[in-house]
Amino acid sequence: MSKVYAIFNPLSANNLGEEKANELIKFYSSDEMIEFVDITEIKDYKEFVAQLTTSDKLVVCGGDGTLNRFVNEIYDLNITNDIYYFATGTGNDFLRDLEKKDDLSPVKINEYITDLPIVTVKGKDYRFINGVGFGIDGYCCEVGDRLRSQNAPNINYTSIAIKGLLFHYKPTNAVVTVDGVKHEFKKVWIAPTMVGRFYGGGMLPAPKQRREDRLDHVSLSLMYGAGKIKTLMIFPSLFKGEHIKKTKNTAVFEGKNITVEFDRPVALQIDGETILDVTSYSVRLAKTDKNDVKEEACAEA
Repeated sequence: MSKVYAIFNPLSANNLGEEKANELIKFYSSDEMIEFVDITEIKDYKEFVAQLTTSDKLVVCGGDGTLNRFVNEIYDLNITNDIYYFATGTGNDFLRDLEKKDDLSPVKINEYITDLPIVTVKGKDYRFINGVGFGIDGYCCEVGDRLRSQNAPNINYTSIAIKGLLFHYKPTNAVVTVDGVKHEFKKVWIAPTMVGRFYGGGMLPAPKQRREDRLDHVSLSLMYGAGKIKTLMIFPSLFKGEHIKKTKNTAVFEGKNITVEFDRPVALQIDGETILDVTSYSVRLAKTDKNDVKEEACAEA
């Protein structure tokens, strides 16, 4: 008999991850066996995958961070089983980008988690499903993590961003390199690179980016050059992607290889997961890696 392995994150949805994952039961018939697996207790993913039969299904229950963690762990394991996503997080930007609602049944995601771009931070590679945030977006995740560790209820990232803009976060100068072309910017507030359109619980930093574009390009979006008050006035337009109309203070680049360097260390987030004290990140497409391998093989021949 085939099984459904429901991999859940107990920390998602403000520590209600297990409770919300149990709602999965209503989408399966009584004769389908569901086994709930705490993602924090999976020590060896290769061993975990080895136990699967060809007809078993995997369902990832959690938010964008949980999905990111799962994808990075299984990426090179060549899983042929059907993989589904059941959104139980708070932001759910991946699901939003698929134009799905978070009260729907699990969504099959095999096609969306292949050929994901790679971001290198502090010498380590990560795949990402939504975006890499650098600037006040990383700051918001840093503050959110700190509040969560203090068991603060109802963390509001928009409120954190506004307070950061007004009082706590200072913009940086940045050098960005897109496919070998260097650009310099002053007073940079955000500099995310996106594979989808959404991040931060519904913000649209790169409204023209589509997931199917990931074999050709990702999008770097910047908000820069303005002081606190003007930036605060532009900020709400991020939720509709209309900030890009403010061409004096925003810029969007499409590219295969993107590097962003700040002049001081700040927090960075990858699909909501925070990395502290970062001065630069680099993104490359998955197919770039494949092409490099082919070129090396041809050169050796």
